[in-house]
Amino acid sequence: MPFQKNDPRINRKGRTTPNKSTKMMKEAFAMLVENNLPNMTIWLAQIAAEDPAKAMDLVIKLSERFVPALARTEVTAADGEDLFKDLTFKFGPSIDSDKRVQDDTDYDDLDITNI
Repeated sequence: MPFQKNDPRINRKGRTTPNKSTKMMKEAFAMLVENNLPNMTIWLAQIAAEDPAKAMDLVIKLSERFVPALARTEVTAADGEDLFKDLTFKFGPSIDSDKRVQDDTDYDDLDITNI
């Protein structure tokens, strides 16, 4: 039997309580992560020693389980025109300028074992 428009029996709020199994799995995963934080720090340092990009990717993937993703929002004028079309940023001298300060940091000697 198909739904009828404006049927008063339709639940318009949707599901009001979370699925019990899903809630239990989320709690178990959160507990697993919490109990292994010291180990995870060591594991990430070991991975970062060989491939920092891979270590960062793992951190991002793990964070997606606990930190909600931000929605992308466009800001426009009432007529839909770009509000920032004439906006420019000046952060200092251009990259090829003689006035640019060079960074002499040597990252090869960086100790990541105590992160």
